[in-house]
Amino acid sequence: MMSRTRKIIIKLAIFLVFILALLGATTNVFDASKPEIIAENIIYSNSKDPILIDLKDKGSGIKNVKISLKQDNNNTSTTLIDDKFDNKNELSLQVNLPKPAYKEKIKSYILDIYVKDSSWWNFGNVAKKQIKLIIDDMSPKINILSNSYQIEQGGAASVVFSVDDANLDEVFIQTNKDKIFKVTPFVKQGFYTSLIAWDAKEEEFRAFVVAKDKAGNVSKERIKYYLLNRKYRVSKINLSDRFLDGKIKDLAELYGPKDKELTRFEQFKFVNETLRISNEDLIHNFTTNVPEDIIEDFKINLFLPLKNGKKVADFADHRYYYYDGKEVSQSYHMGLDLASIARAPIISNNSGKVVFADENGIYGLNLILYHGFGLYSLYGHCTDKYTEKDEEVSLNSTIATTGVSGLALGDHLHFGVLVQGVEVRPEQWQDRRWIENNIYKVLNDAKKTILGTNNETIDLSKSR
Repeated sequence: MMSRTRKIIIKLAIFLVFILALLGATTNVFDASKPEIIAENIIYSNSKDPILIDLKDKGSGIKNVKISLKQDNNNTSTTLIDDKFDNKNELSLQVNLPKPAYKEKIKSYILDIYVKDSSWWNFGNVAKKQIKLIIDDMSPKINILSNSYQIEQGGAASVVFSVDDANLDEVFIQTNKDKIFKVTPFVKQGFYTSLIAWDAKEEEFRAFVVAKDKAGNVSKERIKYYLLNRKYRVSKINLSDRFLDGKIKDLAELYGPKDKELTRFEQFKFVNETLRISNEDLIHNFTTNVPEDIIEDFKINLFLPLKNGKKVADFADHRYYYYDGKEVSQSYHMGLDLASIARAPIISNNSGKVVFADENGIYGLNLILYHGFGLYSLYGHCTDKYTEKDEEVSLNSTIATTGVSGLALGDHLHFGVLVQGVEVRPEQWQDRRWIENNIYKVLNDAKKTILGTNNETIDLSKSR
């Protein structure tokens, strides 16, 4: 017969197994997975900013972290972090590098990372990682080679510049309003170009080339344009009952909320503000892309989309709307309205790719074409279209006809030009001299510097 002591031992063993099984089922104490060290194999550092290391453990949680630093091929290391943690499932550590000794010029280190979790499995799962740490404390060097002499409020300009940095990460142009313009490699490696634009609704403008390297060093160089403010038209428009109960009502019923009945003034505010913003956002989203990998040249014909077209509304016209003497809304008209005859053919004077060809609220049947270098043309209130999205349009082809679609009272074309999502004065792109001085001359002067040759000036008459 089993002794009483032996029975107690067996019961205790069974109870212990039960407890361990319960712990294993309800906790992660027997988790066998290793912690995760989230970091690149090579990290660039300017030696001033801390290095960010992310750690994860989906099981029992992180218990201990040790991070040490050593020179290449040197076993002597300096401990930067050696801490215990309360079973954290996620950790973000900021690792500060020690200041180098006087005149010490070490350009690379090895960062050793050791992480152990709280699992009972194997007395804790361990993850290790070695990271090559490259020290770069030199900021990128920016050199502006050529740019337009001036930029006009509501207008465009160009620039060509170089950036020198072995560890360059990103380059872009940023305005004082934080608008980002993408830049494109120009002619050969290390050189960049861009069209940029000054929003007509902004009174002030400054533009900077910004270059960042992989170590976090940043350089910023202002593009020295002569700034020319421009006074655009301000219009006072009295709303008629016919207008409110016609086009406005139709658009509000088509695009407005279906679960709420709007008053006639709510309908107008919806169309002139809410719907307009939505339509403009769509346009801006389709016109911000610059798909070229490199630009070696750029040629453009004058934009004259409507034969014998007469201007009937101005670009950047600031419109205030009144009813019974009270202001009820306002908006900007960001294009030229051109009219000739009903359903007149709309011509694309330049080849390009159709990026949008569909209904777009107040713009009605709306076409947008891309012509390279971040430049887009826009055609609104069309009746018929003769091309579709993603099609390539050839030079001087008929793409649509004018009409009264969208928020148009009479047959006309709403024509716009955009640079990376910013509406600019179409008149500039209808001016041969402006294009030669602000685009071709800038690109040619830079190309001469880059190639060290006397390249011939681009002849507009030979452009596509």
